Amino acid sequence: MVDSDKKDISDIMYEYQSSQDKLMEENVALRQTVNQLMEEVERMKKPPLMVCEVRTVLPDKKAIIKIPNGNSFLVEVITDEKLASGDTIYVDQKFLTVLEKGDTQKKFEVESFVIVEKPDITWDMIGGLTDEKERIREVVELPLLKPELFEKVGIQPPKGILLHGPPGTGKTMLAKAVAAETNSTFIEIVGSELVQKFIGEGAKLVKDIFDLAREKAPAIVFIDEIDSLAAKRIEMGTSGEREVQRTFMQLLAEIDGFNNLGDVKIIAATNRADILDPAITRPGRLERSIEIGTPDAEGITEIFNIHTQRMPLEKVNAARIAGLMEGFSGAQIKAVCTEAGYHAIRDGRSKVFESDFESSIERIRQVDDDSYPAMFG
Repeated sequence: MVDSDKKDISDIMYEYQSSQDKLMEENVALRQTVNQLMEEVERMKKPPLMVCEVRTVLPDKKAIIKIPNGNSFLVEVITDEKLASGDTIYVDQKFLTVLEKGDTQKKFEVESFVIVEKPDITWDMIGGLTDEKERIREVVELPLLKPELFEKVGIQPPKGILLHGPPGTGKTMLAKAVAAETNSTFIEIVGSELVQKFIGEGAKLVKDIFDLAREKAPAIVFIDEIDSLAAKRIEMGTSGEREVQRTFMQLLAEIDGFNNLGDVKIIAATNRADILDPAITRPGRLERSIEIGTPDAEGITEIFNIHTQRMPLEKVNAARIAGLMEGFSGAQIKAVCTEAGYHAIRDGRSKVFESDFESSIERIRQVDDDSYPAMFG
């Protein structure tokens, strides 16, 4: 009986100890959770810091900084990190005290507005346009690859060119090809995207684009639909029109302003060269104007062969098909080839027949006649 009581007491003590150990473990886990929550609360209670730029570093731990709205202030510096003009810093919003140094790596916010790439399009991938390609190479490619030729002759090469013509004639591809041939960074932006909502933002965006281009030089800045930004100036009636004017003036200043473009070339494209302001096309700016029209018979055949070189054709007379596409642009010719491939896929064939191209030509011609009845004929 005594032994049984001892056993019961031992079991009770063991269970009590086990429960106490579990409670201790739970207590430790709860303390850790509470500490983490308290740390998060403290982080949430901290006021956000303002990202600013150092203008001038002064003695006695003072500095002149520029805040995001453009204003400058003389402030105290608490951080022991060494500051220099142009550094990014984190500042207390209430007292404008410099608390710590930020990432000094230069970043361009404008990269979210533009397409920056290294194109892989070669001249061989562009059919026709023999004369146009040669003129572009003289104006853009030659100065970037052989600048010493211009130094010997004592002339300055043109800063930019204007490509104009109907849609789909290859203006963008030509710009990408010359960028690829010169191993240049290709920065592409649509003119309408340069016009921003708030005063001064468009002009700042233009400045940042050219700063980015200089940073990544050699570079080619391609501005598509430049007519949306550089149309002939009229009486400025609304604030929106005035903002377009500010952005346009900043573009002109970047092209022939104090900052040398160096190995940065500008290629602009438009379908409406007739409405451009003369200020953008005068000598010293986009002084070379190259018309990119629809291809001739030889060009159509070249473009057709380029787009069908990987297509399994069955008894297709390329010269005859090319003759049926008289007046087509390069984009339309590509669309014909794509549509012909779809004809074969729908019929379960692995080869494309001449009849597929004939049907595609009629379909593309009908679509484009309905889309552009008056503007492009």
